[in-house]
Amino acid sequence: MSDASEAPAQLPEHKQPALRVMPMPGDLNPFGDVFGGWIMAMVDIAGAIPAHRRARCRVATVAVNSFVFKQPVSVGDLVSFYAEVVSVGRTSITVDVEVFAERDPENPVVVKVTEATLTYVALDDKGRKRPVPAA
Repeated sequence: MSDASEAPAQLPEHKQPALRVMPMPGDLNPFGDVFGGWIMAMVDIAGAIPAHRRARCRVATVAVNSFVFKQPVSVGDLVSFYAEVVSVGRTSITVDVEVFAERDPENPVVVKVTEATLTYVALDDKGRKRPVPAA
């Protein structure tokens, strides 16, 4: 994990988050931070949304190309997941996901907590790979 003293960030302007979630106490590890696996699951969901829209069909995760935890996430953080398609192959779609936490409502601060790149594959109704339709 990167140094937790990173400078505050800002939510991406002119973009809508694919997903916004507030973690609950049941999502914590024994040290009081949100489980990395919970964050990974939410990133996968957020990334699948634009992949599904672009593929216009069912998609499945085939690769987590990169995943960087920059800062811990805590209960009470409002976590926003911004996902954007960055490349489209014959049957695959690669998505970048940036994750920001809004903290301390009395003295609001935004920090980038995670960034990831995932690849999804388009599937037909029988679960077989299929070509991604032209844009």
